[in-house]
Amino acid sequence: MEQTIFYILAGVAVIGTILAITEKHPVHAILYLVTSLFSIAVIFYLLMAPLVAAFEVILYAGAIMVLFLFVIMMLDLGHPEKGIAPRWRQWLPALALAGVSIASLAAVIVSRHGAAAAAPAPALPIREVARHLFQDHGLAVELVSLQLLFALVGALYLGRQDSPSPGLRPPSPPGRGVGDEGNPS
Repeated sequence: MEQTIFYILAGVAVIGTILAITEKHPVHAILYLVTSLFSIAVIFYLLMAPLVAAFEVILYAGAIMVLFLFVIMMLDLGHPEKGIAPRWRQWLPALALAGVSIASLAAVIVSRHGAAAAAPAPALPIREVARHLFQDHGLAVELVSLQLLFALVGALYLGRQDSPSPGLRPPSPPGRGVGDEGNPS
């Protein structure tokens, strides 16, 4: 039963990722990616790694996807085809993936509830995980954080180049400084 659920969730993750890549509407693409990440989290739970599943949901599906959504909404990219009425068929892939994910999660919970508990894996304190992560891989953690920062700044820069903010004045022509608007030279 668990192997069947594993393959179903793997399929949901792959299909969700493909839909996230091919979707033209950026907000919908993020929702497909979140569906894929939730499926991967349930797969981690199936593989007896509940901490990794929780990290997957909290960090990736939660924090990073909210950051992406925030950037997309700041750049005003959320409605490329304004004025087009949404059709019910546009929601079918998302509803199907969400339904399969929820049904699989329910099946995992039901099957685990009645089954005998497996031998627990040796517990590793979170302090040990943090020490290993930051002492042995500290440079990698810092590089990943810098990459995320550069991606955010780059997205903001590229999005703001073409359309100045409504509250900002257009740049002054060359040869005129700030403050000499009324003084012809």
